[in-house]
Amino acid sequence: MHDDSYYKNLGFKCGLEIHQRLATKHKLFCSCSADTPNDQQIGQITRKQRAVAGELGLVDRSTSFESSRKRSFVYNVFKSTSCLVDIDEEPPHKVNPEAMESALRFASAFNLKVPDEIEPMRKQVVDGSDPSSFQRSMMVAFDGYVEVNGRKVPIPSMFLEEESSGIEGTKDETVFYNVDRIGIPLVEIDTDPSISNPKEAKQVALKIGAILRLTGKKHGGLVTSDVQRGIGTIRQDVNVSIAQGTRVEMKGLQDIEYMDILIENEVERQVKLVEIKKMLLGKGASVPGDAKDLSKTMAHATGKIITESLSHDGIVLGALLRGFGGMLGMEINPDRRLGSEISDYAKMAGVKGIIHSDEDLGKYGISSELITSIKKELGAKDGDAFILVTAQRSMCELATGFALDRARMALSTVPPETRAVADAKKGTTRFMRPLPGGSRMYPETDAEPIEVSARHYDKIKADTVYMDERIAKIRKELNNQQLAEQLAYSTRLQLYEYIISKVKDVNLVVAATLLEKVRELERSGITFDMDRDVMAEIFAKYSRGEITKAAIGEIIKYSPRSTADIDRVIKSKSLSRISGAKLGDIIKSLGSKEKGDALREVMSKYRFNVDGEELNNMLGGKT
Repeated sequence: MHDDSYYKNLGFKCGLEIHQRLATKHKLFCSCSADTPNDQQIGQITRKQRAVAGELGLVDRSTSFESSRKRSFVYNVFKSTSCLVDIDEEPPHKVNPEAMESALRFASAFNLKVPDEIEPMRKQVVDGSDPSSFQRSMMVAFDGYVEVNGRKVPIPSMFLEEESSGIEGTKDETVFYNVDRIGIPLVEIDTDPSISNPKEAKQVALKIGAILRLTGKKHGGLVTSDVQRGIGTIRQDVNVSIAQGTRVEMKGLQDIEYMDILIENEVERQVKLVEIKKMLLGKGASVPGDAKDLSKTMAHATGKIITESLSHDGIVLGALLRGFGGMLGMEINPDRRLGSEISDYAKMAGVKGIIHSDEDLGKYGISSELITSIKKELGAKDGDAFILVTAQRSMCELATGFALDRARMALSTVPPETRAVADAKKGTTRFMRPLPGGSRMYPETDAEPIEVSARHYDKIKADTVYMDERIAKIRKELNNQQLAEQLAYSTRLQLYEYIISKVKDVNLVVAATLLEKVRELERSGITFDMDRDVMAEIFAKYSRGEITKAAIGEIIKYSPRSTADIDRVIKSKSLSRISGAKLGDIIKSLGSKEKGDALREVMSKYRFNVDGEELNNMLGGKT
C-alpha cells in the first residue's frame, strides 16, 4: 500500500460510477415486471449489430470496435418479463413514474440540482447487451456532492437508465442473452475524478452504497426501500488514470472489498506499461508489417492447439515484433504480462489467445528447429519477438489484426480502454473494448421529455427518510451502537423495522435474532425466506411470554408459513415456555441442590422452555 504522496506524484485521478438497480414494480419504459424470477421462456430472436454515427455525426471508437467483431446475438425472450419494447419492435411507453420518483429522491439525498425538463437520450451499445443496439438514459440531476471524512466529493451528474440484458453464454461467434432483466430501471451516480487514493475510493463507494440502501420513502410509519438488494443489483465502475498514462474504466466490480486492490493494480499496470514503452523506444522497436501465413511450417508442430486447428481447416498466422524480445513476458500485474494484454485483443475475435516467443514454446509442441524456421520466415533477428495465432482464416486474420494493433499501441501510449474485472481478489482486469467517447449519444425521438416542477420535487423531499435520520433512529431504539451499525447495513433492516412496528419492546431481541441467529441457521444450510407477518407473530408470542428467547431460533429453523404453523411447531417440538408455578414445581423436585447445580440441571433439560433470568430469580433463595 502506497502513501498519498506516491499517488500525487504520479498525477493520479480517480472517479466512480455507481449503478444501482431500483426496486420498482415495472420496467422503465414498459409495463413488464421488473422482478426477474424463473420466468417461462417463449422464444428467441437473432440479430447482428453495427455502429452508426451519433448526434455529432461521428462513429464512436468503442462501438466501431464492437461492430468490427462481426458477432451474432441470440436473445431469449420470456412470458412476463419481456415484451416488444425490450426487443425494439414497439416504441417505448411513458417513463415509469415510480422509477422517476426514486431517482429524484436520490437526487435530494446527494444534494443534486434537478433540471426543469429531463431529456431521454439513446446511448449506442453494440456489444449485444441490448437488442436495439442502444440504451435509453437520461440525466435527472446534476451538481451535487457526497460527504466523506469531512470532504465534499463532487457528484457532477446522476442518470436514470435501463438495465442491460444478462449474458447467458457464448458459442464460437454467437453470444446468447436473456432479455428478462433488460429495461429494469437503475440509477447511475458519477463522482468527479478528485478521489485522491485507492482507500478513499473505497470509502466513497461505501458511503454512496449506504445512502442508496438507507434512503427511503415514508409509508405508514415504515420506510420503503427504493433499491433492489442482492448479487448483481449494484455495480461499481472505476475510472483511473495517471499523468503519463490514460483514463481506463474498470467495469463490473460487485464486491467493494477489493476496490482498493483493483485500483492499486491498475496504477501499477499503467506505470509498468509506461516503462515498457520507454524500453521499447530505446531499443528502436517497431511492428513492421502484416502477418504471414505459416501454416505449412507449423504443420510440423505437435501441440494440440495447433494440430486441432489445422485439422479443422484452420491456418496459422505469424507476425514479427521488431525489438520486442523479452518484453512480451514482462509482468505488469499478478499473472499478467504485456503478452496477456496483446492476447486479450486477439480474443475479441473469438480465438483462445496468442502464442508468443517469450513463452515456453515447447508446451505448444514447437521445437527449437521449428522456432528457427519461424524466425527465418518472419525475418526475425536477435532481440526480436513474434506472435502466432491459429483459427479459421477469417477469425485468424481479424484476431491477428487486433493483436498487432495492441502491439503498436505499446510503442506510443497506454491505451484508453474499458476493462472487465478478471480476478477481484488479485485485483486484475482484462481488455473489453476501447474507451467510449461522447459520439455514441443521440436524442431519443420516441420518448417525450419529462417536466419536473419544484413543487413535485419538494413533495418527494418531504416524504423522504434520509440515511443519517434512519441510523440515528436505530441507535436510539437499540442503545447499542455496534448492533445498530450492523443492522443499518444489513439486508434485513426493513424486516426489523416491520416487526418492531407490530410488536413493542422487543427491539434488541429482534435485531440479535436477525443478525446472529438467522445467519447461523443459513450457515448450517437452512434457507431463510419467511413471511414478515409470521416472523412478527413469533416475536409477539415471545413478548406475551408464550415462548423463550432461546425458542425463537428453533421455531424459525422449521420455517413456519402461518400462525397455525407456529403453534404446530411449538407443540410438536415442545417449545412452550415453562414459567411461574410450573417452573417452581421443577425447582422443588431438585431438592436441596446448590443454586449453581440447580441452574445447570434445569437449563440442560429445559433450555428452550425456561427463561434464564426468571430461573435465576426463583433460585435466589437457594444457597
